[in-house]
Amino acid sequence: MSKGLPKRSEDYSLWYNELVKRADLAENSPVRGCMVIKPYGYSIWEKMQAQLDKMFKETGHVNAYFPLFIPKSYLSKEATHVEGFAKECAVVTHYRLKNSEDGKGVIVDPEAKLEEELIVRPTSETVIWSTYKNWIQSYRDLPLLVNQWANVVRWEMRTRLFLRTTEFLWQEGHTAHSTKEEAIAETVQMMNIYAQFAEEHMALPVVRGVKSENERFAGAEDTYCIEAMMQDGKALQAGTSHFLGQNFAKAFDVKFATKEGGLEYVWGTSWGASTRLMGALIMAHSDDNGLVLPPKLAPIQVVIIPIYKTDEELSKISEKANEIMGKLRSKGVSVKFDNRDTHKPGWKFAEYELKGVPVRVAMGPRDLENNSVEIARRDTLTKETVNLGEIVIEEYISDLMDTIQEAIYSKALNFRKEMTTEVNSWEEFEKLIEEKGGFLSAHWDGTNETEEKIKELTKATIRCIPLERREESGSCILTGNPSIGRVYFARAY
Repeated sequence: MSKGLPKRSEDYSLWYNELVKRADLAENSPVRGCMVIKPYGYSIWEKMQAQLDKMFKETGHVNAYFPLFIPKSYLSKEATHVEGFAKECAVVTHYRLKNSEDGKGVIVDPEAKLEEELIVRPTSETVIWSTYKNWIQSYRDLPLLVNQWANVVRWEMRTRLFLRTTEFLWQEGHTAHSTKEEAIAETVQMMNIYAQFAEEHMALPVVRGVKSENERFAGAEDTYCIEAMMQDGKALQAGTSHFLGQNFAKAFDVKFATKEGGLEYVWGTSWGASTRLMGALIMAHSDDNGLVLPPKLAPIQVVIIPIYKTDEELSKISEKANEIMGKLRSKGVSVKFDNRDTHKPGWKFAEYELKGVPVRVAMGPRDLENNSVEIARRDTLTKETVNLGEIVIEEYISDLMDTIQEAIYSKALNFRKEMTTEVNSWEEFEKLIEEKGGFLSAHWDGTNETEEKIKELTKATIRCIPLERREESGSCILTGNPSIGRVYFARAY
């Protein structure tokens, strides 16, 4: 199955694209820049979605749904916002087709032009804040904590499956608050939820920080983010949470009556994570043999493969396999018994290795005689034979999956540490960004001009100003001007 998969060291981009396709995660669609998420890939997204949704609801958020189409005039109301998204918007101008006169197809009916063009949502702040004007009248209506699961469209010229597509799936939270302090606390809380999800479920260590002004979300006063490191030394933004201030409230005239009888604009936030997380999951953990999935997000956590020659042997193995499956499922473990007679065991081993199934259990006639099974780990590619009389199989495998989850995280964390370098000269910066990559911790003078110049010279951007950075005086890596602390630079997806 994995023969011919390109090696990461030879062509990382080709390795990624081939792995996404061959592991049955996604494929390109007939529409340029869009993708078809296949059932196996979508089942991983469903597990991500379910866990995030649970975490959102535990913090008081509720789900709603808002229109796909946004009147063009709405995007004109918040100047910075429209400027940030204008070049990525898909625009609907007509509402009807008709048969062409030559009878060879359909054409746009010129008589069906819309009075006002509609934008296919690139993000929903404008349509949601126009709705909030009707929902919010008094301090009693606040806070308003709403999330939606949806698709958005941002017209991309260069696309890559999961990482950057014209249409993608995501969730976007939009909240309204009576005070600035409460809105900022919400913004930080959601960044921390994303970080908790990434680290505890994706086994993906992240840096928590604030974006520079250049990298900030269009229309926000502050953008908090989590940044992850991929195996090729590039960073990936894994989630963002935006403090909107009163920008959208003022743009859409959303006010509330205070307890004291006054009238004030509400304070807003928005936050989102997308199917880009699928790309992060693949690139952070997988190897030249295929996917490596953390057990908490694996659609199939355990696969049982029978090794047999006769139907009688298969029958006996199946009886034992069904017994083990029942025990595992009682512990909430997702398990599959692959008794297909159309493929040999070796082919199945390679298939599940490619698809990143965390634990493989193999059983043959001799194993039945010895009351044993062979258990293989996907993350380390190691295997062992265990005696079923000496262990409680469901406890053993459950503990093993915890071990695998922790091992995958530790490996990624150690890699990130190795790929984080403190630099103190421009010469060192240029050399490392080209030869090693990763996060470069360097002083910056705080100006947009310097940030843009560094990007122009090296293609590296400020990924974040780390929340845990220590205040220290220094000199900007490029200009030599005074700096109050280090920021993380990296080339990024």
